[in-house]
Amino acid sequence: MSKHQVQAILFGLALGDALGWPTEFLKLSSIKQKYGANGIQEPPNPAIYTDDTQMTIALTEGLLEAGLDAPIDAQMKAIGKHFLQWKHSPENNRAPGTTVMTGLQRYENGTPWREAGLEHSKGCGSAMRVATIGYLYQQDEARLYEVAQASGLITHRHPAAIAASIAGAYLISLVLNGAHDHDYLRKVMTFCDGLSDEFDAAILRVGHVLGWSNEEAALTHIGEGWTGEEAIALALYCVLRYPDDYVACVRRAANTNGDSDSIASIAGGIMGARLGLEAIPAAWIERCENRDDLITLGERMALAKGKSTS
Repeated sequence: MSKHQVQAILFGLALGDALGWPTEFLKLSSIKQKYGANGIQEPPNPAIYTDDTQMTIALTEGLLEAGLDAPIDAQMKAIGKHFLQWKHSPENNRAPGTTVMTGLQRYENGTPWREAGLEHSKGCGSAMRVATIGYLYQQDEARLYEVAQASGLITHRHPAAIAASIAGAYLISLVLNGAHDHDYLRKVMTFCDGLSDEFDAAILRVGHVLGWSNEEAALTHIGEGWTGEEAIALALYCVLRYPDDYVACVRRAANTNGDSDSIASIAGGIMGARLGLEAIPAAWIERCENRDDLITLGERMALAKGKSTS
């Protein structure tokens, strides 16, 4: 079952990403004008994903290459190598974030990975790529924390971005370990305690608006998702509004004012972990970019996780 579990996470995030990409830079009013009153309803065909999924894959390849039990410096060397390969790839043409590209340029120029990330940027570029860490270190919270934090530092060193990276990975493990959705907010705040007041405030806003009947007003109250803490908070809001419906969750996430692809990608990964492959429309999976590669990556991840001592 394990390979299907991780394939659900990979397709969940990639298809959320693909659904949100056409609406990423549009306000909700413009989305409705373009796609109708209900907004965008399904990914284009083919379902092309963005740098969010590309970087998730690069990070995962780095971890698999170094080994799940390798020292953190060895893992980050491999992750950095795959990030730089992505940075120079002709496929890196999908509006990658400025902070990501600047951090990787600093790393490429010789700045150590712990210092390469930008101190003052809390963009969501590190939080959007960590879902597979949550799967690979599902049973080892301390290691999950360490790897998620390190994977973010290479591009983002703002405390809110660090907290968001750790939270993004932790939420996947939380779901896989069977936590009740009523406990997600409390548990993620506890796990990330003391890292960032801004992160805590964003998560608290989710709890504040969950009961509101006007979802659009609730989303606006939480933020737009360009920053790490808002992207995690908005994704969590969508998950908690539609905990048993992958399609409704990612549609809600993609039809937002802000960073729609990142919100929908993070939410889609969590929902894939929660509900499994059967919850994702087969027609969507069929049209997903690099579908066979994602299937194979899931198989390799399940194998590596089975061999790991973590």
